[in-house]
Amino acid sequence: MARVAVKNLTKRFGKVVAVNNATFEVKDREFWVLLGPSGSGKTTTLRLIAGLEEPDEGEIWIGDRLVNDLPPKDRDVAMVFQNYALYPHMKVYDNLAFPLKIRKLPKREIDKKVREVAKLLRIEELLDRYPRQLSGGQQQRVALGRALVREPRVFLMDEPLSNLDAKLRVYMRAELKKMQRDLGITTIYVTHDQAEAMTMADRIAIFNEGVIQQIGTPSELYHKPANLFVAGFIGAPAMNFFDVSAEEIDGKIRLISEGFTLELPEDMSQALRQNLKEAELTLGIRPEHIRLYRERRPGTFEIEVYVTEPLGSETVVDFMIGGSVYKIRYPEEIDLKPGDKAYIEFELNRIHIFDRKTGRALL
Repeated sequence: MARVAVKNLTKRFGKVVAVNNATFEVKDREFWVLLGPSGSGKTTTLRLIAGLEEPDEGEIWIGDRLVNDLPPKDRDVAMVFQNYALYPHMKVYDNLAFPLKIRKLPKREIDKKVREVAKLLRIEELLDRYPRQLSGGQQQRVALGRALVREPRVFLMDEPLSNLDAKLRVYMRAELKKMQRDLGITTIYVTHDQAEAMTMADRIAIFNEGVIQQIGTPSELYHKPANLFVAGFIGAPAMNFFDVSAEEIDGKIRLISEGFTLELPEDMSQALRQNLKEAELTLGIRPEHIRLYRERRPGTFEIEVYVTEPLGSETVVDFMIGGSVYKIRYPEEIDLKPGDKAYIEFELNRIHIFDRKTGRALL
């Protein structure tokens, strides 16, 4: 297998900088995800690694080889596209065999490899069908099989699950992750779906407007977002954000917003004190880190229920403070109606503080 290293990679399309000075290294056998909204530069980065686009600046290394000047066929990578790109006039067997026929392998060896991959992906019974006769999930497996049969050093996957229905997409996440673990093939996977990234990746690079915002494990991105963009992009429902001001009284810092005041404990006050010069702050807290009560308790403040979203095992409660709507994930069913009064408490050890102007995480 192979590591993949990208150094100071830049790609422009006219005046648009699609990828801006990206640097990262994917370890051998790692499942690496490029995550971001549409137009953020993640697919362009994947195409640069594949050799389908040429970089304006920077280096791309696969293993110990600089591959900038190598054509796609010589990079020893296999790419799985969003639309599967199967040959409609070929049966599944021939779709799988095609990359090997191009390499002019003996027929017996081709047949052996095709049937091994078909067994691995449990598509043996599909070998005599045409792509139009397959479901979306079956087509996706064939596309994976065509990449696998080449025994590449690196897998490149561009949103391969996005055309599947929700239930099948969740199932195929686990299948893909297990297959990658079993085969040990270095994999770079592009998606805009943060849940998909969090459940599958060893590490994630989050893109926005061509710039890598943060690189880390799913846990690191969830618990320690580097900025407002990452904090808002990771998590479902998304993190709540409140504009706050800060004041220091008797050595402790209070955060003041419309509808509530929070007094921070000593350790958090100490950590934030050096950033008090930042006049504009944003407090962030995830919906699952807000406690909801029917009755007032010490340390709680009043909210108005906007609407509830029952999900069976839990309820998302939308509430209003100061004319804006925020969300709570309540871990069970709860009978609340729009307009009801309730009381909430923030888990103080779970809050995040950001510089509102730069977006940088301060706490």
